[in-house]
Amino acid sequence: MTQETTQEVMQRSLTFLPVNSETKKRIESDCYVEGYATTFDKYVLMERDGRKIYEEVARNAFDQTDMSDVLFQFDHDQFVYARTGNGSLGIEVDDHGLFIWADLSRTSRARQLYEDIQAGNITQMSIRCRAATSFDGETQTIERVSKLIDVSAVSIPANNHTEIIARKVNEYDNERKRKKLALKLKVNTER
Repeated sequence: MTQETTQEVMQRSLTFLPVNSETKKRIESDCYVEGYATTFDKYVLMERDGRKIYEEVARNAFDQTDMSDVLFQFDHDQFVYARTGNGSLGIEVDDHGLFIWADLSRTSRARQLYEDIQAGNITQMSIRCRAATSFDGETQTIERVSKLIDVSAVSIPANNHTEIIARKVNEYDNERKRKKLALKLKVNTER
């Protein structure tokens, strides 16, 4: 039995891998970050009584989403570090998920968040949105996102398929290779 709830405000976290990213920055900034705020990969949302409940974002969920003024925050709380409305945040949907890039050089608070991301203290991302969902008894699917409220760097994500990194152009290729190798090692040890 499929049950649908419309316009529910949802907050989900993921770990991002810089897949299909260009080798150069999207905007010029000394405090540049990029990542996937969400992906289309199915992930475990929770475990209840030994049973896994999954969640996934439909590939067309962002087709008609209002992204006119999206905020970039930390843990979806208080401060705004960048936003699409002033050009310090960019967002695009690609084959892997919701890709973001941001300039965190405009305020001292934003530069401090950049330093935490660069140091590896903050490595994951999350979204908050208004969404219509469906549930088939095993998987909750985010079918349509009507409004993207914010993308956040987070300390604890719900989905470990997202990540955020601070990078310089010459460091990007090495970081991508290191993450691919780490992912391969993780997959091989789980078998």
